[in-house]
Amino acid sequence: MASTLRISRLISRSFSSTSFFSRGRGGNSYLGSRLSKYSTAAAIEEPIKPSVQVEYNQLLIDGKFVDAASGKTFPTLDPRTGEVIAHVAEGHSEDVDRAVAAARKAFDHGPWPRITAYERQRILLRAADLIEKHNDEIAALETWDNGKPYEQSAKIEIPMLVRLIRYYAGWADKIHGLTVPADGPYHVQTLHEPIGVAGQIIPWNFPLLMFAWKVGPALACGNTIVLKTAEQTPLSALYVAKLFLEAGLPPGVLNVISGFGPTAGAALASHMEVDKLAFTGSTDTGKVVLELAAKSNLKPVTLELGGKSPFIVCEDADVDQAVELAHFALFFNQGQCCCAGSRTFVHERVYDEFVEKAKARALKRVVGDPFKGGIEQGPQIDSDQFEKILRYIRYGVESGATLETGGDRLGNKGFYIQPTVFSNVKDDMRIAKDEIFGPVQSILKFKDLGEVVQRANNTRYGLAAGVFTKNIDTANILTRALRVGTVWVNCFDTFDAAIPFGGYKMSGQGREKGEYSLKNYLQVKAVVNPLNNPAWL
Repeated sequence: MASTLRISRLISRSFSSTSFFSRGRGGNSYLGSRLSKYSTAAAIEEPIKPSVQVEYNQLLIDGKFVDAASGKTFPTLDPRTGEVIAHVAEGHSEDVDRAVAAARKAFDHGPWPRITAYERQRILLRAADLIEKHNDEIAALETWDNGKPYEQSAKIEIPMLVRLIRYYAGWADKIHGLTVPADGPYHVQTLHEPIGVAGQIIPWNFPLLMFAWKVGPALACGNTIVLKTAEQTPLSALYVAKLFLEAGLPPGVLNVISGFGPTAGAALASHMEVDKLAFTGSTDTGKVVLELAAKSNLKPVTLELGGKSPFIVCEDADVDQAVELAHFALFFNQGQCCCAGSRTFVHERVYDEFVEKAKARALKRVVGDPFKGGIEQGPQIDSDQFEKILRYIRYGVESGATLETGGDRLGNKGFYIQPTVFSNVKDDMRIAKDEIFGPVQSILKFKDLGEVVQRANNTRYGLAAGVFTKNIDTANILTRALRVGTVWVNCFDTFDAAIPFGGYKMSGQGREKGEYSLKNYLQVKAVVNPLNNPAWL
């Protein structure tokens, strides 16, 4: 019970100035008082050797780990150094065909949709228990492959993964249809049926959380799955999938393919035997996925895509608290969050104070080897993302924004970037319009609520927003006016298993997490029977 409560607190935490990542006020991290500039540990220390071995690097098809049909592999890299961690099987269209065939057989003829919902629930709960048991090994794999701080993986993300699987296990035996009154002598009922074979494509920034967001509801509803991991981060999903098998999940119900988007991803999106597709990634790739799904068998698609979320600091804000929360909203996970508060709108009355304190907070951010205790920021995921972020920093300087701090790589090994802050940012600058996906904070000035609402909504994205104010009327005005799927008021990145998540506009379609996500994996069937001389209607 104590463990469950501890996990719940980690999940529902608002990550304000009393969060796991910070202590005290005035923008000081819990190591900030000991540091006056960016940590250079990444440059001067040898990387810590992870206390885990790579056990699974093949494809998981029909309950067995197998090589790719072509025999090809690809390297997955350590973002701390750019060196190879392991070589992983490279799935192609033939492997997707094998995985889909296994999932189709498991759905059409296997036990998973036919066992009781209670038994499905028990298997999911056993899987969650096994994940919890192996928390530290899974967290080490996640950090090694992704670069996020180990403390974040071990104390927040893996417990959240466990909570999500338990949450959906709880839904398994509560999915049911309705009895519907009709105008006439008919008995009408609706059946909520599993949709079939679900294709799922997950990103690299939160590999296991996105695994849970997709696998959890699909399995609870009785579906089978072919899941493609991101080529940058294939390791942790393979490990966790093996634990599902140990928990009693029948062969073919969960298949995992590692590979690249243009090959394995495209084959899955366009497959005629896949009944449903879910994708998390960039907006541009989401368009391609949607087109492939439409041109094949018109399978329904859930999309969770990019964002350029506004974080609005109102004139009544406690500036110290606002700086800390805005800092977290942008820099969390190396800035590699689709919902990052990457447009920091600050009221003109507190703008100058906010900028100075935001600069000071960024300078105190602890950057280094993510396996080292107390590290707030690890490396970016790979060289492509690393170069993209540095390119956008150059765009910011060239467009006339003021570079307050940062702006360059940190160290000479791996993909570390200095926490970067720009002030005097204008709406038409690329750093204010495009999703950078990195540790680059853009601070913009506004005068009144009407203005900031118009500017905040003037984007192709609509994933999330943050509002920092002491005034309930101001909060109510903004939460209703902002065209986004989530508004966090005086908190940010509060992700509970029950809270739905998804975007407006080009940030996606559909919702994940919570009860709403079940609809993605169910078909509704109406059954009508005539009644002969009914006693009542």
